[in-house]
Amino acid sequence: MAKSEKRTVPVLVLGNGLTVLGVMRCLGRKRIPLFCLSEGMTFERRSRWCRHLGPGVGTFATSSDLERVLESLPLEGGVLIACSDHWTVEATRISAAFKNRFCLCLPETDVLGRFVDKGRFSELLGAAHVPHPFTLVAKTDQDVIEAAKRSGGGLFLKPTESQRFLQKFGKKAFRIDDVAKAVAIFNEAREAGLGVMVQEYIPGPSDRHYFVDGFVDRTHRVHAVFARRRIRMYPPDFGNSSYMVSVPLEEVADAVNTLRTLFETARYRGIFSAEFKLDERDGRFKILEVNCRPWWYIQFAAECGVDVVEMAYCDALGLALPPFGAYKAGVRLVFAYYDFQALREARGSGIGVLSGIAGSWPLARTPIFAWDDPGPAIADFGERLKGRLTRFVGRPGV
Repeated sequence: MAKSEKRTVPVLVLGNGLTVLGVMRCLGRKRIPLFCLSEGMTFERRSRWCRHLGPGVGTFATSSDLERVLESLPLEGGVLIACSDHWTVEATRISAAFKNRFCLCLPETDVLGRFVDKGRFSELLGAAHVPHPFTLVAKTDQDVIEAAKRSGGGLFLKPTESQRFLQKFGKKAFRIDDVAKAVAIFNEAREAGLGVMVQEYIPGPSDRHYFVDGFVDRTHRVHAVFARRRIRMYPPDFGNSSYMVSVPLEEVADAVNTLRTLFETARYRGIFSAEFKLDERDGRFKILEVNCRPWWYIQFAAECGVDVVEMAYCDALGLALPPFGAYKAGVRLVFAYYDFQALREARGSGIGVLSGIAGSWPLARTPIFAWDDPGPAIADFGERLKGRLTRFVGRPGV
């Protein structure tokens, strides 16, 4: 296949939600053909670039299920892009025969496990000698109690497997000030077959969180880096960014150096999104986690000038990567639905919320609405409005 023809090779997208929407837009705007393989899609299925192919696979299906779907497809080959932790792992587990047909741009299975399994990730951070908060994979009640003593009472519980933990508890993590409560949550998670880590809580407001995103090529070289700072988040402490701004790399130089060391130690490859928190106690960027896949706001990175989805596509096919240069710093993005909630909690009064909106939302980019692809935003607004009306009608006395 000639190189000029390779950009016609289709991408098969695994996953759903906002991350998939961002990936579809990155590919669609570059006229790279794509198909969605997952079941359970909601607003993102209204994208102009969303095309389904095959019978579909469930959220927690296995590599064997994926192989059966791939076998049924009328395609000679393609590039697989996984948009969840689960599918990132399962995609690496397909057999060599399928990997020859459907290319991947991911770390080797064992390397990936060192990042996705939070317990092994903690060991990797120690081996690489990079700044990070105290972390312990809890096996017993006593582990939780001892970790609480070591952290001085400021700690939180988070999962070793994020998706299933969120499905069980409806939260990404728990801030714990009471040891008895920590033990109770640990035991509930353990009974559900979920692994739990106890980690030191780094004090400081949400705007001390930074994200360093980018791409590592097949030679394990960091090819592109993009930085953003969280300004607000919802829910507080362990929610998602609701308002953020792109920042120059100079502002996070130490964090970038940490990642270079980490990726060199692990022999990493592919898309990444790393979260850091600036610890005001010692002025160091402490790494919290690394996602080895596309993330919610991947479209924002592309709009600022760093399209890691295109890079992954080219790298998987052995093509030359798009060049990485300066990107736009100072660009803001707001997820209005969640940022409204964040402002309401922070400011209290209606006037305070309105002033916060007026002072930050104008000219900010949005993750769901796009002039060239309005369908998802219309569908999302309709679903949220329907949910509000359903809850209102269901109130007693209404």
